[in-house]
Amino acid sequence: MASNKIQFRSIHELKDPSLNHKLAQKEFQDEIPVEDFLGDAEKNGSSTSRRDFLKLLGFSTAAVTLAACEAPVIKTIPYVVKPHDIIPGVPNYYASTYFDGFDFASVLVKTREGRPIKIDPNPAAKDLGKTNARAQASVLSLYDNDKVKQPKLDGKDETFDKVDDFVLKGLEEAKAAGKKIVLLSHSFASPTFKKLFADFKAKYPTAELVTYDAFPYSAALDAAQEVFGQRALPVYDLFGTELVVSFHADFLGDYNAGSLETSYAAARKPGANMLRHIQVESNMSLTGASADSRYKLKPSAVNKTLVEVYNAVVGSGTSDKVASEIAKELIAKGAKAVVLADGSKGAQVLAHLINQKLNSVAFTGKANFLKEFDKARYEEFLGWVNGGQVGVLIANNVDPIYSHHKGQDFKKSLSKVPYVIAVADKKNEMYKAAKAVIPVANWLESWGDIEPQTGVYTLMQPTIQKIYKSRQIEESLLVWKNGKNNAANNYYDYLKASSASLLGATTFNKALYNGIIASNNATMLSYTGGNAVQAVAELGSLKPSDLELVLYTKTSMGDGTQANNPWLQELPDPLTRMSWDNYLTISPKDAERLGIENDLNARMQLDGSIVNLTVNGVKIENVPVFIQPGQADGSVGLALGYGKKDSGATADTGVNAYPLFDGSNLVVSNVKLEKTGEDHEFAGIQLQNTLMGRYEIAKEVPLADFLNVAFDDEHKGWNKPLEYHTISGALPAGKIDLWDAFDDTDGPHFNLSVDLNSCTGCGACIIACQAENNVPVVGKEEIRMSRDMYWLRIDRYYSAKEKIETKEGIERGLNVPNLYDILIQPNESPDVIFQPVMCQHCNHAPCETVCPVAATSHGKQGQNMMAYNRCIGTRYCANNCPYKVRRFNWFTYNLNDKFDFNQNNDLGRMVLNPDVVVRTRGVMEKCSMCIQMTQNTILEAKKEGRRIQDGEFQTACSKACSTGAMKFGDMNDKSSEVRALYNDKRRYTLLEEIGTKPNVFYHTKVRNRKENKV
Repeated sequence: MASNKIQFRSIHELKDPSLNHKLAQKEFQDEIPVEDFLGDAEKNGSSTSRRDFLKLLGFSTAAVTLAACEAPVIKTIPYVVKPHDIIPGVPNYYASTYFDGFDFASVLVKTREGRPIKIDPNPAAKDLGKTNARAQASVLSLYDNDKVKQPKLDGKDETFDKVDDFVLKGLEEAKAAGKKIVLLSHSFASPTFKKLFADFKAKYPTAELVTYDAFPYSAALDAAQEVFGQRALPVYDLFGTELVVSFHADFLGDYNAGSLETSYAAARKPGANMLRHIQVESNMSLTGASADSRYKLKPSAVNKTLVEVYNAVVGSGTSDKVASEIAKELIAKGAKAVVLADGSKGAQVLAHLINQKLNSVAFTGKANFLKEFDKARYEEFLGWVNGGQVGVLIANNVDPIYSHHKGQDFKKSLSKVPYVIAVADKKNEMYKAAKAVIPVANWLESWGDIEPQTGVYTLMQPTIQKIYKSRQIEESLLVWKNGKNNAANNYYDYLKASSASLLGATTFNKALYNGIIASNNATMLSYTGGNAVQAVAELGSLKPSDLELVLYTKTSMGDGTQANNPWLQELPDPLTRMSWDNYLTISPKDAERLGIENDLNARMQLDGSIVNLTVNGVKIENVPVFIQPGQADGSVGLALGYGKKDSGATADTGVNAYPLFDGSNLVVSNVKLEKTGEDHEFAGIQLQNTLMGRYEIAKEVPLADFLNVAFDDEHKGWNKPLEYHTISGALPAGKIDLWDAFDDTDGPHFNLSVDLNSCTGCGACIIACQAENNVPVVGKEEIRMSRDMYWLRIDRYYSAKEKIETKEGIERGLNVPNLYDILIQPNESPDVIFQPVMCQHCNHAPCETVCPVAATSHGKQGQNMMAYNRCIGTRYCANNCPYKVRRFNWFTYNLNDKFDFNQNNDLGRMVLNPDVVVRTRGVMEKCSMCIQMTQNTILEAKKEGRRIQDGEFQTACSKACSTGAMKFGDMNDKSSEVRALYNDKRRYTLLEEIGTKPNVFYHTKVRNRKENKV
């Protein structure tokens, strides 16, 4: 039978059954004061038209030189001598390595006329090539207009020559005095960088390399040191696993310097051996949202449960009911089970020891080298600074003043260091504390190498000339080691020579072309220790308190490295669906107990209480509070990485939670909240774009029913094909039509498959779509006004169990609102479904029939197309779209001071894709199914005189999806994967009963657990 659940998208739908109707009536909110946003009339009169866009961008290599020019007329500069490797209008792809100190991925960088515009996964790298939202957005950080643009000395612009003189003087003085020369850098798993520092140390014997990370994975590294005898993180693979139990481990997000989402999705393919996922946590995490069974407990109770599970697995027994059930499943699965933990060293040690006992196959033995922080060494470094032993401090794009819990103490102690040099990208706290500043080169402007894990070596290459006067740390070290103007100061030559020993028989150019090769590093981890008694004692040291805090990193923001990236600030959180904020998450019961409220105002906008948060005497003021279903009672959550001062126009958003983080323990007790009496205005998109109805939107089915019940069974079928009842009897929906069908078998016909079982809600597809299709950033105020411009959204649905059968409600004469009021009761720990929704490209599109100027029409390849020059902005199409996927372009977002984001300056606009028009105000826009990409594939195959192979057709979202939840292809290719997926028994379409016949279809989510029948 089908799942006996009702999905609802927010807690506010429970309070007001008519909310859907209200939202539908107020889809476009209030009329807007257009005159306030048009800007200068003269400027608008001379702004570039849509027709001129391609002509302008075709010569955009000159845009950097015009970055300071604000004149409305921008002149194009043609090539005098065309570079051999650049053909105007044809993209170039370069294999490189994305690494910014926090995230890593082997990628392909798409460039147009010499400027990077898009980041794609590197297929050759497999799992290490998967890109998250931050990797996709990193191309925009290259064009950050708030970057430090010039070397500085004593706060004034200076040349590299003068800055190097200053640094060399300091290095010689420190060497002569026997004082330490400290290079303070983020984790940097680069063999060549380490070799270069060794050469540097040979010249300056007192030089020390000290690692500092804002989010240091210190507990995980300490646990690895104890259990494996090596300070490297273990690499897991869930492909052959049938049970994963997680204690606070967000392993689909930022866990142990990587994500397991690819192997997780592969193991979650519905079948007899489908992976079962149990999550024990306090915050509702991205990983917990995908769990089959989720236990929400406050942090101290999570620790206690983990200890009890360990006791039961090793044979000591337990009286804890939850722990007993979990341990029983672990023992039954044996080697096909794995336990993952986070939050503290003790938790990770116990998880490792449980896996050792189970002999878990998920533990590969490979080592991850991306994180290198050592808290003891960093504390030693602080002692050197306080003791006046440091003569020169070189900070490589790190800011402990902002991100360390004792940052203010560190700031004061810097006065004891004669020479402080900041290699920085923003005018942050370290920038202000330094006497000399060197702008750091972006990864897209740099040469380098990374050894991310056992047996893997990757190369990084520049894909654009340095935009400003910047320099990577390696170039600086070469100058300071060899002296100025030395022929040996070329880092490319140094890297090429250094990598020879790592490349083996592979040439440097071949390795550079591939971006990734196998290395001869055979380091493997094995279980050699682990003190369970000490770990249990540590977990028990977190004493239960009324409120306990869990710190975490958001999918969009991570550790805050890219906090000034507007794409990431605007990206809605997968669970709360809020953007432009961090906030304290709290359970509904605790909110009611403490008098904390979240309310919708008359415009259907969310407002929430503001509190002052005190944790063990450390106070953070004016923290907004979001009431989160699924949050454990007695716990609150807060994201790190926000509230960065002087780091750009958009970075100073939210509150800085790093003062509460000691670098090791993500869970903290002794939390107090004090209401300020003020309200915070949230910018959320969850209640926008409400679908036409709620029946059969996000389908789910228990695994037992999926395996044992026919999907089309007359009585218990869980995905019965839709039938219409006519005077001729029941007929399949596909057989009834108001229109004559036309032949679409000549050439390709595109379909997109979306598997709800694989989608984790990570948001990489949203950023990829934004980058590919020039989707503008509109800002917090416009998001709050329901005017987001996303072509792709990921709806998040909560589900709750029915209290009565629908049939019983009908027999009692209950109308739909009354029935919903009875049926929908928020579960103590609600299930979650993520559903990507874009234009469904209907074969019978409701938008096309109501457009008075035929601006939207249907193509033979199945794409619903938009002629923007035709559109007059009536919005009839949006009103008639049942999926609410069309966006009205309210303003001119580029060259408009009211929207001070990347499209408001010449540098930021360099990220724009010239293959996609930049839309102007007054038109409707939406997903095009990346028609520019599909047409390019067709043209390339035509030029080469060959048939297109399955998998060549891609959209931005399908290409970026790490889990394979999105598959795009040609339905007329009988051997294509998308055609096979269309014939799968889990396949269904949204709102099929309307008869729109979409070219996007979905696959029912399957939950691997025993359902409690009502």
